[in-house]
Amino acid sequence: MTEKRIVVVGAGVAGLTTALLLSKKSGYKITIAAKHMPGDYDIQYASPWAGANSMPVSVGGTDAAEWDKNTWFALEELARHHPDAGVHFQKANIYNRKKDIGSDTAKWFSELLSPDPWWKTLFPDYKQIPRTELGADVDNGHHFTSVCINTAIYLPWLVSRCLENGVVFKRAVFSHITDAAARGVHHSGQAADVVLNCTGLGSRSLGGVADELVYPARGQIVVVRNEADEMVSVSGTDDGPDEAMYIMTRAAGGGTILGGCYQKHNWESQPDPSLALRIMKRCVKACPQLTNGRGIEHLDVIRHGVGLRPVRDGGARIEKEKIDGTWVVHNYGHGGAGYQCSYGCAQVAARLVDEAGLEGEKAKL
Repeated sequence: MTEKRIVVVGAGVAGLTTALLLSKKSGYKITIAAKHMPGDYDIQYASPWAGANSMPVSVGGTDAAEWDKNTWFALEELARHHPDAGVHFQKANIYNRKKDIGSDTAKWFSELLSPDPWWKTLFPDYKQIPRTELGADVDNGHHFTSVCINTAIYLPWLVSRCLENGVVFKRAVFSHITDAAARGVHHSGQAADVVLNCTGLGSRSLGGVADELVYPARGQIVVVRNEADEMVSVSGTDDGPDEAMYIMTRAAGGGTILGGCYQKHNWESQPDPSLALRIMKRCVKACPQLTNGRGIEHLDVIRHGVGLRPVRDGGARIEKEKIDGTWVVHNYGHGGAGYQCSYGCAQVAARLVDEAGLEGEKAKL
């Protein structure tokens, strides 16, 4: 088979993971062309702002559940055998309050908070938290060992693995998805055979895609130097239906993430000081260890951050289509699950690239 020229548009976790999997196959020459790269912090670039961890929120029996499952095994392997990736194991406690039913955060977490979740078999130490260990307003809870990802290490790690496999990186901005197939974009100088669309929220405005089902779910976090032994997450808060409470400590000195919110259709890029204060109060109350039982003034703040989760009504889009004569494989719209479904989604996208390449070969015969 003639070597196929692939251009991946987008260098977030979806684009990097898909490029990495493709780079392990023979027969592909890959260029990643993106406006933002690891090391950038911009509101248009969601991946650096993520927590990130693995807490399945997909519905059992769906494609999304399969993507989460396949990704968990990959992340577990990294945490166990590749400390340079910035992924480590961390105990997790998830608490469900029935009074949060119907809120945006509870809808987001709905499967995570099921009393009998499909994903419990993924985690060997999974157990229901005994009623005697739950707070008065908590109805059920889960305990298991998950992973937390230091995105500042993990994204560059993905880049380095891609570079080892011959992937070329370049900065580029496109107004139409097929522009990425034009001569001069791929590092060979020739037109691309297949374009991968991993533009996340950008797919809403990108020509040739213009997917109006994609919208932001704004998240706001506080990153602190204080450490927590365990991840903690609650189905909702008493401060509003789109506010959340979660804590996770990143690997390799990456700080502890305090969150958060799930504000649908909110494009605001600047942190809200009032929300930041509520986040810190909720997290210190839920995890007094953060400040050794003292107040929020003893939090050692690194920075405040805002990210826009690329949510898509109907779920992530992973499919291929021909646009103006160019094969395009889409992999976007993962919402707040971009890391925990990254490998599973990339596996599907890579297979679609294979299919598009074979169809291109047949068309030449």
